[in-house]
Amino acid sequence: MSNDNTYIPPKVWSWDQESGGKFASINRPVAGATHDKELPVGNHPLQLYSLATPNGVKVTVMLEELLALGHAGAEYDAWLIRINDGDQFGSGFVGVNPNSKIPALVDRSGEAPVRVFESGAILQYLAEKFGAFLPTGGAARAECLSWLFWQMGSAPFLGGGFGHFYAYAPAKMAYPINRYAMEVKRQLDVLDRQLAAHPFLAGDDYTIADMAAWPWYGALARGDLYEAAEFLGVHEYKHVQRWASEIAGRPAVQRGRKVNRTWGEPSSQLPERHDASDFDTLTKGKLD
Repeated sequence: MSNDNTYIPPKVWSWDQESGGKFASINRPVAGATHDKELPVGNHPLQLYSLATPNGVKVTVMLEELLALGHAGAEYDAWLIRINDGDQFGSGFVGVNPNSKIPALVDRSGEAPVRVFESGAILQYLAEKFGAFLPTGGAARAECLSWLFWQMGSAPFLGGGFGHFYAYAPAKMAYPINRYAMEVKRQLDVLDRQLAAHPFLAGDDYTIADMAAWPWYGALARGDLYEAAEFLGVHEYKHVQRWASEIAGRPAVQRGRKVNRTWGEPSSQLPERHDASDFDTLTKGKLD
């Protein structure tokens, strides 16, 4: 016997109504392009198509960190992909990422363009291309990649799970919120235990593992994600708090989190980035 709060799945699911919530207009059960739209191409070797969600911030932080190390070949154009407008379903974007998710990167530095999609894959590609932020072998490399893939596998529970039901779903439901809150707190405990013994996720050095995890878990720890800091008790995780604050203080991280951002304080928004001087323009308040 069921009540009004019980959902009985049909024998065969069909897409006959919107799923509801903030992103209902762009969620669909099929892939592929919905319209023809070529992607713009700038003057730099690396062309990034993104938005400053946590997954997008991973890559812009990485690029800014590479430039800070003096890797001139890491210069990039960052083009804004407005996911609420469905830009990710344009034919050009789908050609770079058939999964229609940001970020997507095209490396035009060689004889033929190379597409790279999925944020973790982009971080690893750039690290290997420039020989930075990823140990070259042995146990150190294995540790770094393990934490990188830990983040890639864990974040959907934080974003698509907890974040959706806590912040974006059309109605608050106890079971999914409590289920995903429990999992997010377990993940924070995993991080806190690791960071109690090491300054960074993979050990003594700052790596792509930190760049992958910080936009999600660092933002959560600092109260910048889902307005859920008090609900999740993030202040309890002292080592995560230390790590989150330390990385937030890095100049390249501060630059990277502004790129492709279209919300928040005007001084935090750089919708597109085509040159390092764009940050100077932003600081002076002259960017539209």
